[in-house]
Amino acid sequence: MEKFFKLSEKKTDVRTEVLAGITTFMAMAYILAVNPNILSASGMDAGAVFTATALSSAVATILMGVIGNFPFALSAGMGLNAYFTYTVVFGLGASWQFALAAVFTEGVIFLLLSVVNVREAMFNAIPLSLKTGVSAGIGLFITIIALINAKVLQDNPSTLVQLIPFHQAIVGQDPALKLQAVSAMLCLVGVVITALLIYKNVRGNILVGILITWVLGIICQLAGVYKPDPSLGFYSVIPTGIIALPASMAPTFGKFADGFKEISTRGMFNFIIVVVSFLFVDIFDTLGTLIGCAKAGNMLNEKGRLHNVKYALLADAVGTTFGAVAGTSTITTFVESASGVQAGGRTGLTAITTAVLFLLAMFFWPLFSVIPSFATAPALIIVGYLMMKNVVDIPWNDPTEAIPAFLAIIAMPFFYSISEGIAFGIISYTAINLITGNGKKITPTLFVIALLFILKYIFV
Repeated sequence: MEKFFKLSEKKTDVRTEVLAGITTFMAMAYILAVNPNILSASGMDAGAVFTATALSSAVATILMGVIGNFPFALSAGMGLNAYFTYTVVFGLGASWQFALAAVFTEGVIFLLLSVVNVREAMFNAIPLSLKTGVSAGIGLFITIIALINAKVLQDNPSTLVQLIPFHQAIVGQDPALKLQAVSAMLCLVGVVITALLIYKNVRGNILVGILITWVLGIICQLAGVYKPDPSLGFYSVIPTGIIALPASMAPTFGKFADGFKEISTRGMFNFIIVVVSFLFVDIFDTLGTLIGCAKAGNMLNEKGRLHNVKYALLADAVGTTFGAVAGTSTITTFVESASGVQAGGRTGLTAITTAVLFLLAMFFWPLFSVIPSFATAPALIIVGYLMMKNVVDIPWNDPTEAIPAFLAIIAMPFFYSISEGIAFGIISYTAINLITGNGKKITPTLFVIALLFILKYIFV
């Protein structure tokens, strides 16, 4: 392990790497419950999607660890799965096979771009100040995801979002609101517990925080404080079993091929639009996540570049292609990988550990599928705090660097998209430096990326 993963060189050890891998898995295990739920709405078999998601995540994450020696994990991207179901299938009236065909095509294009180093050039073209802003923006992005999933944050017609009304939950009779309040309180208690563990320098503090919060949820359910109601979206946090055979992938495996037959009825133009949409979000979500996680782990060199980043991009592309064949939406590098990085993960051993747990999850799905959002949310909020610390590296006295970085930071949580944050950062960086006479800072690659983003907003 020392020779293969270069543990000493990375200033880590086996115990730290394994703990970090477990932490990453615990932080992103929710995808094994959420992805089947979203994709099954399109008509796909939920059991098959569960197995396909776990297997595809494992394959892509193993590649990330073996060929790239990076501590990053991959799985079906949130947002991309929603686009798959609600825009492509429901919006266009297409079949899920058609959507899988688009994902497969996008994965092949992604793979080609990775092999010829186009994506690596795009990664390196992003200025260091923007990379720092992207890292901080991702911190805010995963924090708002955590707050929403744990029901701390909710919609409001007047203010768009608001804190859950705890008083109404306590005195009112709305069962859904009461459950939301319990979930929110457990999340906030979990944040305090995890903060205490970090302050005390407890090894594996983020993972321990997840487990303690989960145990508190089990206690609340046993005491009758937390009363599961699937119709309201609140499920039992107590496992009903431990081991079960993986569900068959037969209903989804290889079905992407049937989707190509549908192009003649849906139209080639619609197919291209869907492929391009998947491709844009996947490329820049992945780049943003790699930037944020690498920055959090001090893996970027003085020029803001990540050594051997092409291998990370290659693993991502292979994962998407394999996932489409298996029967799941786009596989992408997960921002929750930052939790493992913050727990000390620095090598591919962290990724391998996470991948093994994904494989085990196929057999232990009754156990892993009940990890509640309120238990993983505190981990993501703490990781958000840790990633926000990077803002001190932004040259705030230079508006040509700081303003684009600031726009990238605020766009991610406000627009609920990593790729939109990168788009706003790159477009504004290019425009501001051109009009201020600093055009020499704009590389040809960065200019082309900015132009592509502008064209995307006009035509896609």
